[in-house]
Amino acid sequence: MTVSLTSSSTSSFTSTSSFAPVVHSEWLKIRSVRSLGATLASVFLATVGFSLLLSATLSTEETAKPDFDPLLSSFFGIDFGQIAAICFGALAVAGEYKSGAIRISLAVVPRRGVLYAAKLAVIGGLALLVGLATSVTCFLAGQAFLGDRGVGIGDPGALRAVVGCGIYLALITLFSAGLAAVLRSGPAVMGILIPFLLMVSFVIGDVSQDDSVVEFLPDRAGRQALLQESTGVLGPWTGLGVLGIWVAAALWAGWQSLHRRDA
Repeated sequence: MTVSLTSSSTSSFTSTSSFAPVVHSEWLKIRSVRSLGATLASVFLATVGFSLLLSATLSTEETAKPDFDPLLSSFFGIDFGQIAAICFGALAVAGEYKSGAIRISLAVVPRRGVLYAAKLAVIGGLALLVGLATSVTCFLAGQAFLGDRGVGIGDPGALRAVVGCGIYLALITLFSAGLAAVLRSGPAVMGILIPFLLMVSFVIGDVSQDDSVVEFLPDRAGRQALLQESTGVLGPWTGLGVLGIWVAAALWAGWQSLHRRDA
């Protein structure tokens, strides 16, 4: 059977394949799925909640220790927030494969690069906005609990830590999204990435005699930005750069999977 495209249908495909309409479409997809909104909100709630719990229970003796970091203490809940960030990135990408909606998306937007870039832009943009709101709240509330033992936003490292926390959560979300494009399964991504980020650095740190190896793992590298004074071979921004390399590798692998494999 021969299928002919009218000029109007061709124009429709061309318009839909341009970047801005596809971004709007991806935003509508995420907004229409309540579980994704709840998962994204959990990034804020988990990080802030557990950070405040620690700040409220810190004793004067603990904060008086020479190695106490008032900045890092404000972001204690990031371990829990990044779990929600992983879930959001994985579900936002893998959900289309589970439901089969990816076939419709590719039919409407046949340019796979445009579709992939738009999806990542929306996922990463939302994660960054929530991450920054989370980091600002954690910092202000955490330092309020510390009182005169805390630091102000103008103190060395404070603003960088607030911005770095938001970037860290956004990068972890994109890391998860890239792996989801490869594995096409939300549970598989969560089952791999959550233990990897929460446990591997501690295991390698216990086994390896060289702590510099651990510092190049994504979680340890990215969290250098949260320290008032960075330690080891990586600084705060170079640490985020190393995490960015991990994320770029995952996104590249995701693109190769989308580009070469059938939906």
